[in-house]
Amino acid sequence: MVVKREGSRTVLEAARKRILNAFSNGKKVYVSFSGGKDSLCLLDLTLSLAQEGKIDPKQMIVEFIDEEAIFDCIEDSVMRWRKKVLLMGAQFNWFCLEVRHFSCFNLLEQDENFICWDSTRKETWVRKPPPFAITKHPCMKDRTNTYQDFLMKHNSDGICITGVRMAESLQRSKYMAYSFSANTGLARGNMVWAIYDWKDTDVWRYLHEKQITIPDIYLFLYQSGSSLKNLRVSQFFSVDTAKSLVKMNEYYPALMDRIIKREPNAYLAALYWDSEMFRHSSKKRRELEDKKDYKAAVYKLLSDPIKNFQTKGGLTNAQRIIQMLIKYGPIIQERVYKTVYDCLVGGDPKQRTLRAIISTINMHYSQENNNTTRGKKHGK
Repeated sequence: MVVKREGSRTVLEAARKRILNAFSNGKKVYVSFSGGKDSLCLLDLTLSLAQEGKIDPKQMIVEFIDEEAIFDCIEDSVMRWRKKVLLMGAQFNWFCLEVRHFSCFNLLEQDENFICWDSTRKETWVRKPPPFAITKHPCMKDRTNTYQDFLMKHNSDGICITGVRMAESLQRSKYMAYSFSANTGLARGNMVWAIYDWKDTDVWRYLHEKQITIPDIYLFLYQSGSSLKNLRVSQFFSVDTAKSLVKMNEYYPALMDRIIKREPNAYLAALYWDSEMFRHSSKKRRELEDKKDYKAAVYKLLSDPIKNFQTKGGLTNAQRIIQMLIKYGPIIQERVYKTVYDCLVGGDPKQRTLRAIISTINMHYSQENNNTTRGKKHGK
């Protein structure tokens, strides 16, 4: 099965142990599920333990946040797994709420938000919610809360298990590595990262050996040229998925028509998919842009943030970057300014990139300090 080791255990054994620990105190256990490859592994692991009689499925509440603008094959996958969960005697919450989301297509407008399941625009919905979906909840402040805000309140009475992994992105890896400590371990509040140490190869091997059907979108992305490490799927209007929409139109012929009806600015994907707006893709584009003086470009943008950032989110992001530069400016390496520039241009609604930047700066400073200390000890 999974061969990478954590100490004397495989990562598979370690993940099973973390899930067992989460269920061991008798509290509710909320299992996050998106229908993607990582959450498929997490949910299969959890259901396997229930089938073995090692955990009580009645403690389990699987949660799926339906973001409306998702691929049909993802919906089909979630439908199949919902049946498995219900047959095990566990609960499955399918939420279709008016959560506030970030849309990378609205960066040029005053409002860069996207409201999932917008009740004022039902005629333009990308798809219909299933009849059993939960569309209202007392913990949810419609059109204001993000799904993270909602889940933090909704799940406060139990333990949350997620499929977040360090290897999923550089930002996530740096943030998690920086935040782990001997005192706090792997848990954050009531959060448990059960498969945090799984590599991409661990995920694909597990899915293959367990013969788990994956959504077609992963195969289509790979066929269109995406590398295995970049096979990430999310709602249509995030940066990760938006730049792939043009390629996916070949596999889903009516897809762009549905998307543009819902989000008129989605035509930007066809025009600028290989630009700074979507953090560029092609080798030629990267070579051209890598010649830029990113430090100068960053300070030029921040010299007049009100003029250069028209949206509330963009201006807030710029202000956070300014605060970061004031604090860390003297120790920032030149190469980090490219990431800072991408953060300003592409947006950073969840502050993942900013956290990764700060982690990079701190780790580099720590390494430099250690090298200096060792040099003094040896009289260098």
